[in-house]
Amino acid sequence: MKRFLIITVALTCFSGLLAQQKEADSKTDSSLKMTTEYASDIEEINDLLSFEGIDYMKLKFSGEQLKGKSYQLSVKEIWDGKIVSDTTIINSKTIGYKQFETLNDTVFKMKVISKRTNDNQLKMTFKFPRFSITKNYDAIDSDNYSLRNLVDESSLEIDYNKSFYLLAYILPYEREDGSLSWCDVGTSGDAIEKWGEKFGIKHYLLFEMKFE
Repeated sequence: MKRFLIITVALTCFSGLLAQQKEADSKTDSSLKMTTEYASDIEEINDLLSFEGIDYMKLKFSGEQLKGKSYQLSVKEIWDGKIVSDTTIINSKTIGYKQFETLNDTVFKMKVISKRTNDNQLKMTFKFPRFSITKNYDAIDSDNYSLRNLVDESSLEIDYNKSFYLLAYILPYEREDGSLSWCDVGTSGDAIEKWGEKFGIKHYLLFEMKFE
C-alpha cells in the first residue's frame, strides 16, 4: 500500500512538473523578442555613414507565434509638442500582394536607413523582406536629428495585437549649459508624445509597430 502511495505521489509530482514545464514553454513560445544592430561591423563603412549623416539600423523580431501574423508600421509627426499627423507607412494586410500579407517565418527582419537632406527633409527607407518603402518628412535646418530605438531589449515586453513605440527620429534636448543630449529625452519615461512639451523640442517623429 505504501509503495502504491509513493508511486501515486511521484506520478502526481511528475504531472505537476510537466504542467509547469508546459506552462513555461507556452509563455516562452508566446514571447516576442527583438534585437537591434546599429551601423556596420566594417569600420570604413561606419566612417562613411557618420560623414554623410546617415543613420542605419537593423531590426530583428523573433517569436514562435510570429508566423502567420500581419504587421503594421505608422508614424506620428510632432511639432511644437503637438501631433500634427498620424499616418500609416505600411499595413501588410492591405499591401495588395497576398504573399506579403502575413509572415511565413518565426523571424522578421527589417532595416531603416535615414538622413536629413539639404532641402530639410528627413528621407527614410524602410527595407522589408523582398521590398522597400521610402518616405520624406519635413524637418528643420539641423544636423542633430538622431534615429533612436525605443524598445528596452533588456526587459522586452511586446504583446501581439497591441501597438508599441519602436523608433524615434528626434532632435536633442538643450541643457542649461548649452550642451545637447538625446539620452535625457530617451530615458525620460513613457510619456513619449509629451517630449516636445517637456524638453522644448521643436520636432520629432514617433514610429509605432504592431503584429496581429
